[in-house]
Amino acid sequence: MSENREHIQVLVLGSGPAGYTAGIYAARAGFKPVIYTGMEMGGQLTTTTEVDNYPGFPEGIQGPELMERMKKQAERFGTEVRFGLATAVKFAERAGEKHVITIDNNKEVTADAVIIATGASAMYLGLESEQRLRGGGVSACATCDGFFYKGLTVGVVGGGDVAAEEASYLAGLAKKVYMFVRRDKMRASKAMQDRVQRIDNIEIMWNTEIDEVLGDKVVEGVRVKNNKTGEKKDIPLEGLFIAIGHKPNTDFLGGQITLDDRGYIVTEPKSTLTNKPGVFACGDVMDPTYQQAVTAAGTGSMAALDAERYLAALEDE
Repeated sequence: MSENREHIQVLVLGSGPAGYTAGIYAARAGFKPVIYTGMEMGGQLTTTTEVDNYPGFPEGIQGPELMERMKKQAERFGTEVRFGLATAVKFAERAGEKHVITIDNNKEVTADAVIIATGASAMYLGLESEQRLRGGGVSACATCDGFFYKGLTVGVVGGGDVAAEEASYLAGLAKKVYMFVRRDKMRASKAMQDRVQRIDNIEIMWNTEIDEVLGDKVVEGVRVKNNKTGEKKDIPLEGLFIAIGHKPNTDFLGGQITLDDRGYIVTEPKSTLTNKPGVFACGDVMDPTYQQAVTAAGTGSMAALDAERYLAALEDE
């Protein structure tokens, strides 16, 4: 590994709404930030088709186009966007010391401040048909995409609180909602189970797994399998929502940042400060609750402002 390290004042890891917004704010503050995009430039929104709930776009906008606009806006103010993945970190213990970040296992950079915006990846079933139809009826976010299935039939995969919440939300839009639960009972809280079971247009299918998502370019149905009897059958529907959880992208942190029991970064209340001085977190990587583009962007601005105050305080010492 080269001993010639590049130094960056404000380094942003991740290029979703949080990362790009942090870049915009940090650049406008004169810090010439560098964003390393991660493996998926633009984050999860690049796999979404129509985005109808981001303010400022009354006619909606395609997910990839929204992220490209954010990228160009960050670059307009002087943010440098690079394709690359943070693979290891060595964060300083005291304020004012340099952080060391390894990119793609072969390049080291140092930074005065680091903003972690690496997001959380939705967990999927791992079916080829499911991956092929992501953006064509397969989604991992009912609040993002549910509106497009108004009056239609949809399915929700999962048995926890998130699945129950998604099914309840979709029931207010869709004609019918199937819940595909792998076991003979749900993991959701009793309150959420009672809520789901009281909704007339939700049908729960127990001991049921998705064998295949049907359709060529868009979802036309699912083939399900009863894991007790082995019986398979096809169910027509137009949308399939996978609600089996998210995995925050924090493995590369190597235990140096405090995480909660699900792996999300813990920040100080009403801030983006982590347990390391000069290291900030924003977006879905620190938000297990809302996970929306607009909330991620909001915390991205907070992280840049927190970083600006941190660096200003160092100059005053």
